[in-house]
Amino acid sequence: MELLGSTMTATYARPKTSHFLPAISTMTSSYRSHQPGLTMSQSANMPWRTNGYYRTGSIIPSISALQRDNLDLVRAKTMFYPSNRTMLSMRYSPEDWHKSNQSNYRESESSRNSAERLRKDTVRLIQDKDQLTRRSQETTSRNIGERLSDISFWRSELSHEIDNMMGEISALTEVKKRLERALAETEGPLQVSQECLFHREKRMSIDLVHDDVEKELIKEVEVIKSCQERMRRHLDRAIAQLASNRAAQHELERDLSDKVTAQRIDDRCHQLRNTSDGISYHRGIDRLDPNVSLPDSWSRFTDDNILHSQSERVASHKLRDEIEILLNTTSNEMWNQFNCVNVAFTHRVSETADAKNSLQTHLAKTLQEIFQTEMLIETLKKAIRDKENPLKVAQTRLEERTRRPNVELCRDNPHHRLVSEVWEIEDTVHKLQERLMEAENTLQNLVKTKVALDHDLSIKANSLFLDQEKCMSMRKSFPSTPRLVGYT
Repeated sequence: MELLGSTMTATYARPKTSHFLPAISTMTSSYRSHQPGLTMSQSANMPWRTNGYYRTGSIIPSISALQRDNLDLVRAKTMFYPSNRTMLSMRYSPEDWHKSNQSNYRESESSRNSAERLRKDTVRLIQDKDQLTRRSQETTSRNIGERLSDISFWRSELSHEIDNMMGEISALTEVKKRLERALAETEGPLQVSQECLFHREKRMSIDLVHDDVEKELIKEVEVIKSCQERMRRHLDRAIAQLASNRAAQHELERDLSDKVTAQRIDDRCHQLRNTSDGISYHRGIDRLDPNVSLPDSWSRFTDDNILHSQSERVASHKLRDEIEILLNTTSNEMWNQFNCVNVAFTHRVSETADAKNSLQTHLAKTLQEIFQTEMLIETLKKAIRDKENPLKVAQTRLEERTRRPNVELCRDNPHHRLVSEVWEIEDTVHKLQERLMEAENTLQNLVKTKVALDHDLSIKANSLFLDQEKCMSMRKSFPSTPRLVGYT
């Protein structure tokens, strides 16, 4: 036997007979790779192959069916030529083969274990989810039932509050009508007071005095207008309160309507079962949240509506009490002021007669003062004329001294004294002129006073006629107390 060569694990020899080796065409299949053209990137996924395999695979090119004969020749040369025997060391070793088998066994066992665990976990998951679904549906049904109880409670509260509000609206409406009638009754006394003031405006000159009668008449007008203003204000408040009451009632009724609708819907939802008709898929409804409130805000909303209605009822009841007090108060105020005006008229008539005599005395004194003031004006005019010549002398001296030559034009003591003298005389004249103006103004005032007194004496009779005949005769009628408080 001829020695051919050896590898790391075996020795190869050729027998002397020529029929030992099989045909080359039959051996090529045993050496042909099952993964032709394997690249380095693909081989990176096979860590159990040796590095010699990749080097050998990189040396052998990819071949087609027409190149197999040449490949067999190359492998024959590898085995039979000593120079190429080192190439045999690059093949798989038995150890690699065993490792590959063990890896496959482990992977198969791991896959079976994973599949078994998956089956058991899936069965357990299905059972748990079935129980969870049943519990969740039971909890949901119980929650809907509790929700129905809450809605029923709030419905009863809303209905009770609506009944109370309707009663309060009726009571406030009746008080409002009484207030309107009382307000209409105040127009008569107001017109009488205003006509008295209008007639007394016909008094002339000094008789147009702001006397007690006028004060009381103005006060009477103010009292009546104040009463009217308070009545109108309370009437506006009553109208606004009625609107608020109706608005609160509307909110309660709307809330009650919403509660009825919600109760009907929740009751239908509470009766739904897995076998009920009308159930279907609604894709994405769980991701849509059209809700606008939470349980706390939901109950607080109805509670706030009820509290708001209760507060409006309290305010309405308080307003009714205030209107009752107002009607009695305004009636007393108008009657008291009516009596005060009548007393003031009586006193004024007697005062007018006394004032006429006093005016005669003051007129005589005014005439005497006019005479004395005229004498004072003449004295002031003469004093002003007496200061003209001294002023001319001083100014002439100053003018003459301005003609002194050169250095003689000195600002000496005579110059300073002349300047002071001019200023003193001018100041004296100015003060006398101011006093003369004051005296003339005083004279004018005295003359005006005299004219006013003369005119006032001539109109006293007219004033007495207006107060006694015109005004007092108009004030003989006044609305009764029941009419002033709104009763017919």
